[in-house]
Amino acid sequence: MSDFNEMNLGPRWYVAHTYSGYENKVKTNLEKIVENRGLGHLIYDVRIPVSIVVETDDKGNIKEREEKLFPCYVLVKMTMTDESWHVVRNITGVTGFVGPGSKPVPLTDAELEMFNVETHTSEFSFTVGDRVDVVSGMFQGYSGVLQNISDDKKQVTVLASVQNRDIPIIVETKDVRPAE
Repeated sequence: MSDFNEMNLGPRWYVAHTYSGYENKVKTNLEKIVENRGLGHLIYDVRIPVSIVVETDDKGNIKEREEKLFPCYVLVKMTMTDESWHVVRNITGVTGFVGPGSKPVPLTDAELEMFNVETHTSEFSFTVGDRVDVVSGMFQGYSGVLQNISDDKKQVTVLASVQNRDIPIIVETKDVRPAE
């Protein structure tokens, strides 16, 4: 292949394209190959995103069934190396990776969140009244007292002192750190 080993980004989610109806076979075969060849250090997880669809038939019976969100695609969390690329690419039913030419492109954090593939849980250790610094985002450089924490713990309100005024600013939790 080429220079995957030099541009190694660590474990990331990639999308493999498959023949129609081969998603489950690809997933099963890839998991077996990883186990048999001891490639757990390169290929970590294989998923087929599905949603549960509730249907009612003519008699009023309610049935639930799984529906593939992205037919013909399988998500693979892997460290991209020549070896891991070769293993996934040569599974029966895989036609290639999503990306320009033969260069796979990993999913972005926004795509992972949108597809609900992997949830990142960071340890939340703030309480109302703590002094915090905003370290990234639009209000980077501001500091103040934590005034409010959203129920989902994704946003906080900081009472920041700006030109001798206390102004509440709303920032994402990932953008604040305890004040030094």
